[in-house]
Amino acid sequence: MRENFQNIDGKKLEIVHEIKSAYDEGKLSLEEARKALKDRVQHLAPYEIAIIEQEMVEETEDECVKEDIQAMLEVFQDVLVTKEQSLPENHPISCYRRENAKMKELLLSVEDLVQYPVIKNQWLELYEELLKFKVHLSRKQNQLYPVLEKKGFTRPTTTMWTLDDFIRDEIAECYNLLLEDQEEEFIGKQAELVADVRDLMDKEENILYPTSLEMISDEEFRYMAEGDQEIGFAYITVDREKSGTQNSSSPSANTSPLAGLSSAPGFAEELAGLLGKYGFNKKEEKLNVTTGQLTLEQINLIYQHMPVDLSYVDENELVCFYTDTKHRVFPRSKNVIGRDVKNCHPKASVHIVEEIIKKFRSGEQDKAEFWINKPDLFIYIIYYAVRDENGKFRGVLEMMQDCTHIRSLQGSQTLLTWEQQEKGEGARTSESEGNGESAGALEAEGNSENTGTLEAEGNRENTGTLKTGKLTEITEDTLLKDILDADPNVKSLLFRLSDRFKALNTPLARIMMPKATVKIMSERAEVDLDTLLRELREYFKL
Repeated sequence: MRENFQNIDGKKLEIVHEIKSAYDEGKLSLEEARKALKDRVQHLAPYEIAIIEQEMVEETEDECVKEDIQAMLEVFQDVLVTKEQSLPENHPISCYRRENAKMKELLLSVEDLVQYPVIKNQWLELYEELLKFKVHLSRKQNQLYPVLEKKGFTRPTTTMWTLDDFIRDEIAECYNLLLEDQEEEFIGKQAELVADVRDLMDKEENILYPTSLEMISDEEFRYMAEGDQEIGFAYITVDREKSGTQNSSSPSANTSPLAGLSSAPGFAEELAGLLGKYGFNKKEEKLNVTTGQLTLEQINLIYQHMPVDLSYVDENELVCFYTDTKHRVFPRSKNVIGRDVKNCHPKASVHIVEEIIKKFRSGEQDKAEFWINKPDLFIYIIYYAVRDENGKFRGVLEMMQDCTHIRSLQGSQTLLTWEQQEKGEGARTSESEGNGESAGALEAEGNSENTGTLEAEGNRENTGTLKTGKLTEITEDTLLKDILDADPNVKSLLFRLSDRFKALNTPLARIMMPKATVKIMSERAEVDLDTLLRELREYFKL
């Protein structure tokens, strides 16, 4: 990790660790520790604290959950030096901070409401906002942590991930208590929840983000901004075209950390460049695959239209590939490529990954099956050991499929009909509220909650598409299910109104289908209710 910084003073870090350890063990008072740091250290940067934690502190179970960040900052307050850096509004770190600002407002609302008798609807509305914070956590785990990990800073992926999941589960637990009308227990947990979430944000803002800005290059942040769009955002809207950039008319545009950078190449471009070195210089060039010939363009098109999700981890346990389809069951981003598969999971599920790979590598097993079975949802996941013609272990292939529609089929269909496909395509809601349990997807984030991050089907305008049902009126109480049954292609209109409607393509979103109204859609997608009603009525000519 040290090689990412210039002029690291190892002796200074040892002194800081010595003083901090003495304070933690009660050998020094707060005043004595502060004076020792002031006399012997003078100044300390956030990334130096991160290096100490990474290299000198023995890792313990749930250490990030137990670390009192405020107590640590009290010890270092006289020597800690933070460098203010002006960042574009849509810079990845700015997006995390903007989300935190909104979460801080919500926590103030929690502290306000807890003083009064419980009005369930008020709390439900507030907790539906708090639950969105899981997108913030998911983006960190899939985007920020992998980049830091590649630079040798692995502590976030093994300890802070645990804290992320702890906070996510704590919010979900409180929400479930509210739904179950366990008011006394629910209210009793609010002070602890507020303290825990603030602790997490303090750790992010005082250590994680400053360290990230020191370690991650401008180009890497630009590449990260593209992947952030795939995961999504909590509480904020980020323009895809301006994500991670600064307006060129700004006085500081030329000095922006991301100014003038081009997008990092995707898998297709990288592969095309490699093939070009060996004489494959044209998109039309045929490649000899096992059973036929395909161009690079055809290969990518096939993978992008796969009716299932595929992922591949090689024999070195590095994530190499996933299919970039629009129906993905769980979120993916480009930063997972090249990542050690064990670091794609919280500690609680790493042992499952290790066992699968161990038994595949030894030849003891060749496949492992998992499935998620909930009302109106069935996700099937299977892992296969990949072996070459000599039987040598070459990695793991994961296949994941939403089989809900398949399990609902009855009888036989031997004649061509389009009606079922149209209705099946439209059976999606605006936001998932399921638990999104992953059975341990090898390159996913373990028990990641699905956040509706799938790509939109396009921004095509309505051109008189076939209506499969009839709507006589649309009000704030009209169900999304009825709107989609009337015309599944109305999704193109919704995608244009808000990126949050991308969750319509998420298999897990069907759980909300029975109760998602236009009003709920407006609130969840942050689209003005009158605007949404007007657009829908114009679309259906009502």
